[in-house]
Amino acid sequence: MLGESQLRVLPGEPALSNPREAAPLPDSKSELPPVIKRAEVVASALVGLLVISIVAVLYVAKAFFLPVVGAFVVGTMLSPAAALLERYRIPRAVSAVLIVSAVGAGAALMVSLISSPLMQWTTRLPELGSQLRDKLHVFDRPLALWQELQNMLGGSATLSAAPFQMPKFDWVQPTLEFLSPTFTEFLLFFATLILFIASWPDLRRALIMTFGDRAARLRTLRILNEIEGHLGGYLLTVTMINLGVGTATGMICAGTGMPKPAGLGALAATLNFFPIIGPVAMFAILVVVGVIASSTLGAGLIAPLAFVGVAFLEGHFVTPTIIGRRLELNALAVFMALAFWTWLWGPMGGFLSSPLLIVALILKEHLMPEDRPHLPPG
Repeated sequence: MLGESQLRVLPGEPALSNPREAAPLPDSKSELPPVIKRAEVVASALVGLLVISIVAVLYVAKAFFLPVVGAFVVGTMLSPAAALLERYRIPRAVSAVLIVSAVGAGAALMVSLISSPLMQWTTRLPELGSQLRDKLHVFDRPLALWQELQNMLGGSATLSAAPFQMPKFDWVQPTLEFLSPTFTEFLLFFATLILFIASWPDLRRALIMTFGDRAARLRTLRILNEIEGHLGGYLLTVTMINLGVGTATGMICAGTGMPKPAGLGALAATLNFFPIIGPVAMFAILVVVGVIASSTLGAGLIAPLAFVGVAFLEGHFVTPTIIGRRLELNALAVFMALAFWTWLWGPMGGFLSSPLLIVALILKEHLMPEDRPHLPPG
């Protein structure tokens, strides 16, 4: 407590009647506002630079990292199948070759079903363009009204009365180069995949034994078990669901008189491996094919609209009910992962986006557990 002798009174100011009214300024550091330390800023900047450097290396060295990472992810998905064959006394190396051969045969079958109608339609592009132009005459009146509205508002007439023409095909070769990996990437992928499946038990054991602490070893074992289980279940479940979507699409196309229903069904099953953008692309393809193949515009939209119903049921009921029990995936996180990996590595990156997101969520759950109190419900 301060005494009266410790109080200083400025000249011209009245003295306080009660010395207790003059309280000193707080000296405690806990009452001061928080200050960002320089070390925290430097650490955050270094982490940001590290992330940018990793992304840049993955983008520049795509020809190497894409096949290797793809082989690791797909190999982890197929490891449960190799372990199942190993229980029947089939050597691990033989199991790896059998599994990769079966996967390659299935992929070749899907490619053959898709490529057959694609090659046929490519040779008939002028004829198909003429048919599409005739079917789109129904939009002549709305386009003319839109042009008149632009002229009334003083805008430039962007739509001319020129006849419909097929677009130039300068984009075909760059698109094919973007969609199809090189032979070297294919060879690196399959070689790495076979070796990874064959040597996964040894790699797994070596990774666990890297840590000297028993608790760290157990945590690594739990992480690897969960990643292998979730990725294996994800591949099996998604493959069965996509095959169901492809079968339903093929039946719809056959029932509505669409050409090459088997190829369209195979294309729907393949594109459904790419979340969000796959069904949208398939809908656009069905619209174009339906308009060209059907006698009227309304008949050509039956198959696309039926596919929308199938995709809606699959995306909102079937897949969330089955996969949601295994690992809950946020729709925004799935979309952002799809956009990032597709930008970084193209279509194959889009295929790997969901498995990589699952791996990231499992690592976050085990390495950064939530120990903070949860908000009350309501």
